[in-house]
Amino acid sequence: MSERTQVAIIGAGPAGLVLSHLLHLQGIESVILESRSRDYVEKRIRAGMLEQRTVDLLVASGVGERLKREAMVHTGLNFQFQGERHRIPLDELTPGRNVTIYGQQEVVKDLIAARLAAGGAIRFEAAVEGMERLDGSRPLVRYRENGTLKEIEADHVAGCDGFHGVCRGAVANPTVYEKVYPFAWLGILAQVAPSCEELIYARHERGFALHTMRTPKLTRLYLQCPVEDRVEQWSDDRIWSELRARLDIPGWSLKDGPIIDKGITEMRSFVHQPMQQGRLYLAGDSAHIVPPTGAKGMNLAIADARVLAEALSAFYRSGSSEHLARYTADCLPRVWRAQHFSWWWTTLFHRFEDADARFQEQLQVSQLRYMLSSRPALTSMAENYVGLDRVV
Repeated sequence: MSERTQVAIIGAGPAGLVLSHLLHLQGIESVILESRSRDYVEKRIRAGMLEQRTVDLLVASGVGERLKREAMVHTGLNFQFQGERHRIPLDELTPGRNVTIYGQQEVVKDLIAARLAAGGAIRFEAAVEGMERLDGSRPLVRYRENGTLKEIEADHVAGCDGFHGVCRGAVANPTVYEKVYPFAWLGILAQVAPSCEELIYARHERGFALHTMRTPKLTRLYLQCPVEDRVEQWSDDRIWSELRARLDIPGWSLKDGPIIDKGITEMRSFVHQPMQQGRLYLAGDSAHIVPPTGAKGMNLAIADARVLAEALSAFYRSGSSEHLARYTADCLPRVWRAQHFSWWWTTLFHRFEDADARFQEQLQVSQLRYMLSSRPALTSMAENYVGLDRVV
């Protein structure tokens, strides 16, 4: 006998958890199936910057209390190139809008706590093995929990299980757009107070570097590195030496401390169209990947969840599938705007090794200096960075 629910959600990342939470607020039942353990999901270090729109949604939906207490609101950011640092006042360029530093794992913890407190169903270590009847009225999801194969029947299925999950493969004949970048990021989490109150995006002849943070006592730092590099090649001493070479300027130096986490991330842009098949709807990394330079990944995932929650709410209110039918069309304008910004932001700061590298370097410097001299150009950048309310 199959279990029954209204919406089966595959994946307990930001997209799946936000979707379940928003549906709960509308009186719609859901079950989340997550292949990993709760401990793994809550400790998985990912993105850490929230757009204004994302913060507003979390607060308005009742899961922003800890965020408001502990998050770090940034009213500006820094460009650094040719040995100079320039502060960009986001709050002046986009009145009333800022960015907030609050780790993805913290968002996930808050959402899991809220769902469980409300009696929500989250099945951890429940790996989905297959789906059937996606084009019918009662899709069936098969999953394995504690070694036992189980089934759950739903009106709709939300595929929020990421780039390597099973859901994307269930969409027939997709169109895929992809760009793989010829470099990677080495990221570290260091047990040391941030050396600067705001983010520093550094374009350097040795390669890109980023100074950011997670808390007042934890610094997050990134280095551009060759895509074939492995973590074992990067000792702590080598990492700090390279970070200082790319980030230090006269009168300012980077503070170091114990490195408690390190990893290498490949850089890619990816869009999977359509984002739906019958009664299966993809959200977040299942449907699109952006390079982390623009910090759009988690924000896009939550934006998808908002659109899908509204479409499902309309379905259960009226019985009409109109909003669900246009789910992909409603999501894609924001997806492609974020793709463009993330690609542009990446190409603006990173070192390229191809035959056009010297030409590219001059273009980067020209664009950075132009933005610093043009308020309209800087405003356009700032609007995209803090997140657009509406995208057409």
